Amino acid sequence: MENITAHDLTFEPFIGEAEIAAKVEALGSQIRQQFEGKRPLFVGVLNGAFIFAADLVRACGIECEIAFVRLASYEGLSSKGKISTVLGLDFEVKNRHIIVVEDIVDSGRTLHHFMADLQKLEPASASLAVLLFKPEALQNPIKIDYLGFEIPDKFVVGYGLDYNGLCRELPGIYQLSHNG
Repeated sequence: MENITAHDLTFEPFIGEAEIAAKVEALGSQIRQQFEGKRPLFVGVLNGAFIFAADLVRACGIECEIAFVRLASYEGLSSKGKISTVLGLDFEVKNRHIIVVEDIVDSGRTLHHFMADLQKLEPASASLAVLLFKPEALQNPIKIDYLGFEIPDKFVVGYGLDYNGLCRELPGIYQLSHNG
């Protein structure tokens, strides 16, 4: 992996494609053990989690359904501080096993509100699968059931994560370069 440039910033390699694939397989195995035969509904959070959600569903290898929601709180390099549901959940979730799939948790604000709203819909269970978690940035309590990687509070792109629309297609994860 080499440094990449997006818009006006440089990013350096952080987590490679093989390491991500191994972690997704391990998470899929955990979820399969817990939910096999229960036909869970995976709820991917757009846009960032679409690649992770697809890979995770395949890694689980169990009968399931998938839906997507779009929650907005980011613009550029930082959170706007307010949460908006741009595209809502259009599946019945009452008495269903729900696994919310998110690319990254930093402040936790977005998921804190979404998970509370989800509980009001009376699912049989609500679990959270997160690829990247920044514990230093956490401001709202979040229970992560399936965690990929704990990372420092640095801006990252790739594997679905973007910088103003770019870099989602990269198979690895890159962090903002110190020279960036």
